Order: sequence, then structure tokens, then C-alpha cells
Amino acid sequence: MRTITYITIMVSMMVNAVVFGAGTIAILAVPALADHAKYLLPAWIAVTFLVSPVIARLMAPRLRLREHPGDRPTFGWR
Repeated sequence: MRTITYITIMVSMMVNAVVFGAGTIAILAVPALADHAKYLLPAWIAVTFLVSPVIARLMAPRLRLREHPGDRPTFGWR
């Protein structure tokens, strides 16, 4: 597997937790939505499982280390 795939998997778990938490707080904090929480929370779980890999895939290239310290010789200054 490619490095970007590993990063996407790791970031996806963290994004899933944040998106789930934000949506759950929104559902439970709004009284009109809290009345229907029995149906909205399972739907929100499904949405977060579908959305989090997409968000993680967008974030993963930015998290990749582009320059390793040993890739190029340095002459003592940087």
C-alpha cells in the first residue's frame, strides 16, 4: 500500500471522532432535533463513516513529510 493510504487510514479515525462528536452535540443540543435523536443518531453514525475517509483523503497529502533530513547533503547551515 502507498504511504498516502496509510496516512488516510490513520487520519480517518481521528476525523471520524471529531465529526461524530460535533454532529452528536448539535443533534442533542437542539431541542427540535433531540426529540428525534433515536433516528438521527444512527443516521449520523452512517454519515460520519461515509464522510470521514473523504475528508481524511483531502488532508493526507498535507500531512506527508516532503523532505527527509537525510535526502540531501547539508553543509552545516539551513
